[in-house]
Amino acid sequence: MAAVDAQNPLRGETTCGSLLQQLQQIWDEVGESDEERDKMLLQLEQDCLDVYKRKVDQAAKSRAHLLQALADANVELSSLLSALGEKTFIGIPEKTLGTIKEQLAALAPVQKICGEISGSNEQVGSPVVNEADLSLKKLDEFQSQLQELQKEKSDRLHKVLEFVSTVHDLCAVLGMDFFSTVTEVHPSLNDSTGVQSKSISNDTLSRLAKTVLALKEDKKQRLNKLQELATQLIDLWNLMDTPQEERSLFDHVTCNISASVDEVTIPGALALDLIEQAEVEVERLDQLKASRMKEIAFKKQTELEEIFAGVHIEIDPEAAREKIMALIDSGNVEPSELLADMDNQIVKAKEEALSRKEILDKVEKWMSACEEESWLEDYNRDENRYNATRGAHLNLKRAEKARILVNKIPALVDTLVAKTRAWEEDRGISFTYDGVPLLAMLDEYAMLRHDREEEKRRMKDQKKFHEQLSTEQESIFGSRASPGRPLGTKKVVGPRANGGANGTPSRRLSLNAHQNGARSTNKDGRRDSRSAAPVNYVAISKEDAASHISGTEPVPTSP
Repeated sequence: MAAVDAQNPLRGETTCGSLLQQLQQIWDEVGESDEERDKMLLQLEQDCLDVYKRKVDQAAKSRAHLLQALADANVELSSLLSALGEKTFIGIPEKTLGTIKEQLAALAPVQKICGEISGSNEQVGSPVVNEADLSLKKLDEFQSQLQELQKEKSDRLHKVLEFVSTVHDLCAVLGMDFFSTVTEVHPSLNDSTGVQSKSISNDTLSRLAKTVLALKEDKKQRLNKLQELATQLIDLWNLMDTPQEERSLFDHVTCNISASVDEVTIPGALALDLIEQAEVEVERLDQLKASRMKEIAFKKQTELEEIFAGVHIEIDPEAAREKIMALIDSGNVEPSELLADMDNQIVKAKEEALSRKEILDKVEKWMSACEEESWLEDYNRDENRYNATRGAHLNLKRAEKARILVNKIPALVDTLVAKTRAWEEDRGISFTYDGVPLLAMLDEYAMLRHDREEEKRRMKDQKKFHEQLSTEQESIFGSRASPGRPLGTKKVVGPRANGGANGTPSRRLSLNAHQNGARSTNKDGRRDSRSAAPVNYVAISKEDAASHISGTEPVPTSP
C-alpha cells in the first residue's frame, strides 16, 4: 500500500502514504509493539474494504435498476412488435446502441419533448398504451402526435430566439448588460448554450415577453427624458448665444429630439450615463443663466424696446431697466419667472404691433403726402419755376404727381380718423404715435389746413381789392402807384416743428393731450379728451400768414 501511495501524483496533499508515515512516527515515539502495529494495519485494511464494498453494492443496484428498466422497455417493444405482426424479434444488442442510459433515452423521444415544453428537466411518465388497440391507425396517431410536438418545439424555439434577439437590441440601445439580463430569465439562454438546449417552456416564454415589455417601456421613458433635456439645452443655448462648437459636444443628445421610439437604434443612445451627462449640462447652464440674468434680461428688454420703437409706441426704457435691476437684486423673483414674464411681454408687444400695422401704414402715406404738399407749396411760390434752368423739367413732373397725391389727402385723413376711432373703441385706449394721440395730430392738421384755405381765400379777395384800388388810382393820377419798398420780405414767425405753415405734420409732433386744456367734440356731441392743438403750438396771425402766402405786406383797408 505504501508503494502505491508513494506514486500518487498529488504532491503536497494529504494521502494515505503520508498519513501512514505520520502514524508510524507516532508509534515510534510512543513505543508501540509490532503486534499492536500489525493489528491496527489489518483493521485499517478491513475498513477500506468495507467502504469499497458498499460503493460496489450501490453501483450494482443502480445498474440492475437500469437493466430492469431497459428489459421492461424491450419487453414492451417486443409485445408491440408482436401485436403488429413481427414474430421474429431479437433483443437489441447493447454494444450497438451505447450505454444503458442512452438506450433508455432512445426509447422515449415523445416524453423528452413533452418534458422540454413543460419546462421540467425530468421526463414525464411513459405513455399509457392500450394493448387491445395496437393497429396501424393507432401507430399513425402516435406518429402524428410526435410530429405536432416536434413542430411546437420548433415554433417555441423560434419565439425564444426572437425574444432573445429583441432583448439584445434593446439592451444595446439602453447600454445594459445583455448576458446578465437574459440569464435572469433562464440560465440556458446565454450564448454559450446550444440552440437545441435552450429552455422553451411556457414560463420561459412568459418571462421573456415580460422582459421585452419592461425594456421597451424603459426605452420610451428614457427617450422622453432625453428629449426633454435636449429641448432645455437648445433653449438655454439660444438664450445665452452658445457657440456652435460647444453645442456640437451634445449632438448625440439633440440628434434624437424628434425621433420616435422605434427610430432610436444606435447602441448606447439611451444609456444612463448619457442622460446623466445631459442633466449635468442642463444644471450647469441653469446656474450660468442665473449669473448672467441681468445680461439676458436686458437683451430681452432691448428686443421689447425695438418692437415698440418700430410701431412708434413711446415707453420709458430707463425706468424699465431700473425695475429689472431691482427685481434681480432683491432675489424675490425666480430668474425663469422673470424671463417668462418678459417673453410674455414680447409676445403681447408683437400682437400690439400687428394690430397697429394697418393704421401706421396709412400714417406713413399721409406724412409722405404732406411732405409732398409742403414741397409743392414751396415750388408754387418760386417765381422762377418755369425758367429753363437745370432740372426744371424734373421738378415739373414731380409737381404734377404731387398735385395728384395732395388731392387724395382729405380722403386719406378721413380713413385714418375712422380706423383710429374704431381701434380705440375696440381696445379702450388712445392710439398714440410717439407718445402723441394720433387723432390730435389729425385734428391739428385739419385745423391748420382749414386755416390755410381761409387765408388763401382772404388773400385772393385782398389781391382783387388791390387790383381795383390800383385801377382807381391810375384813373385819378394817370399812373400806377409804385410801392414804397419791395414786397414779400416778411416771414412766418412759427417754425415747422409742429408742421409747416401750410399745415404739414412733422415726423414727431410734440403734442400732449394731458397738458392741454383744449378739448374737441366727438361725433356724439360730447367733449373729447384728446388735445385739439399742441401745447407748444405757435399761433400765426392772419396778416403774417397772408404775407407768407402772397409774398406781400398786409395793406390796410380804407375806411
